[in-house]
Amino acid sequence: MKIFISADIEGVAGVTLPAETHSDEKVYQKFADQMTLEVLAAAEGAVKAGATEIVIKDGHGSATNIDVLKMPECVTLIRGKSGHPYNMMYGIDDTFDGVMFVGYHSAAGTDTSPLAHTNTGNSSYIKINGQAASEFMINSYIAAMHNVPVLFVSGDKGICEEAKKIVPNITTVETKIGVGGSTINLSPDKVLKLIKKNAEEALKKDISQNLIKLPEIFEDEIRFKQHINAYKMSFYPGMKAIDSHTVKMTTNNFMNIVTAHMFVLY
Repeated sequence: MKIFISADIEGVAGVTLPAETHSDEKVYQKFADQMTLEVLAAAEGAVKAGATEIVIKDGHGSATNIDVLKMPECVTLIRGKSGHPYNMMYGIDDTFDGVMFVGYHSAAGTDTSPLAHTNTGNSSYIKINGQAASEFMINSYIAAMHNVPVLFVSGDKGICEEAKKIVPNITTVETKIGVGGSTINLSPDKVLKLIKKNAEEALKKDISQNLIKLPEIFEDEIRFKQHINAYKMSFYPGMKAIDSHTVKMTTNNFMNIVTAHMFVLY
């Protein structure tokens, strides 16, 4: 069994403040270490369930947060930014049996995490077909483009609840609850145990129930915090200005959406 793991940091146990996610801040390293431990826990659970090959994509910031020196032999770690539109999902293809998400967080425009955002902090929200789009949703749709089932997610309560709406059979681990600018956190050690246990259980389910059926049409709406960004991005092919802060694209190919995001959001 071949498993793809996409990892972020904002949903990792304890992470609450932006400074805790930035590599140039003193408080960052201990949370990067926890991120490493959480992806290892997911990998260990997957191996226990029969996985023989695991590819982990470091998906946060510079994508050099996970400690490569701690990776076991069965793991291939993808570090850095390739420039491919898949971004946090770079490396996935049709050969994988399932995808897992570790350290994920709530979408921009939601109130379930003090670190809620989608892709960058440039947008007030991103909506796909009228629904607030999280990185989980976008990356799950990328997995669906390759017919790869979405098996597991760990992160804040908000993203776990959203994941269950998109993939009812998904297995989740809630690491924290966001309340205003605060988080209510499980013990990091308890989170590691839960991730390992539930990752194993996720792979033992009928994973055919975790395949996502993509919509026939995608309406991608982005509202920027700065009107200058919206104006500039309204010139991207297929993007149209809706108002001074909002642009929209409609397409039947999700690859057009992820490619637009690469140029429009970053």
